[in-house]
Amino acid sequence: MQNNNTILEELKFRFNHGGMFMKLIFINVAVFVAISLLDVFGRLSGMSTDWLKLVFGLQANFVGLIFYPWGLFTSIFAHFNVIHLLMNLLLLYFVGKILEQFFGPKRLLTIYLLGGIAGGILEIFAHEIFPLLANQQVVVVGASGSIMAIFMALAFYRPNLQVMLFGVVPIRLILLAGLYLLYDALSLGLNDGTAHFAHIGGAIIGFIAAQQAHSARSIFARFENFFDNLVARIRGAKIARKQPKMKVSKGGGGSRKVDYEYNEEKKARQEKTDAILDKISKSGYESLTKAEKDFLFNQSKNG
Repeated sequence: MQNNNTILEELKFRFNHGGMFMKLIFINVAVFVAISLLDVFGRLSGMSTDWLKLVFGLQANFVGLIFYPWGLFTSIFAHFNVIHLLMNLLLLYFVGKILEQFFGPKRLLTIYLLGGIAGGILEIFAHEIFPLLANQQVVVVGASGSIMAIFMALAFYRPNLQVMLFGVVPIRLILLAGLYLLYDALSLGLNDGTAHFAHIGGAIIGFIAAQQAHSARSIFARFENFFDNLVARIRGAKIARKQPKMKVSKGGGGSRKVDYEYNEEKKARQEKTDAILDKISKSGYESLTKAEKDFLFNQSKNG
């Protein structure tokens, strides 16, 4: 019993403190377990489990979208195959962890959601437009479009970042991303069980995310502001903007001194952040010390 409690506490700790990428991994695993249990129960009961695809999947046609619109959202968290799940989550773990250091948890979630939704929409249009695909009855499931968006966002934001292909061959991330895109482009139209148009839709969102990373008027910032305001209305309270705490003294010079100290500290933090990012570009993320990784993670949370 004590071991079980320890495992549960460890899982709870990782979910709460592991970052947004870890939360997304937990959610995908939880949905997969739920689908698997429902599928087993249905088979043992002699009942059809086709309804699972209607609930969790995305019908790749306009009629299906009209009757099952939630599929645009549920499909990006649903997997019906354990290999598909593991491959997606492995990539999400490595690229999501790094992208969150640069963009922060909220933007990572936004890219995941918009990448998956855009990928689903592009897949639907492809099946409606191209005769070859129109004859295929396809249900789209999986986080591949979402994770492709995260992967491409990182690749275009830090193109010189090096990774080890197969653990032995150093390669620039942008080249690896190009190989992924080329494979999907050459596979369009194949009846191989892969939603290649969804991958490309996610890649487009990732590219835009990298280009608009620091824009306050980007589609990503607007998306985040919309949901921030929605949450604020539901809670019946306005979201307070974070303001640096300033001490004020009667002499009038104290405030200016604190302002100066705050700006100097902010400048020092930014310089340290830039130095760490340069180190990542030259030597890769794994070359960072634990202290540097922790500093970058804390900066992403505060920024």
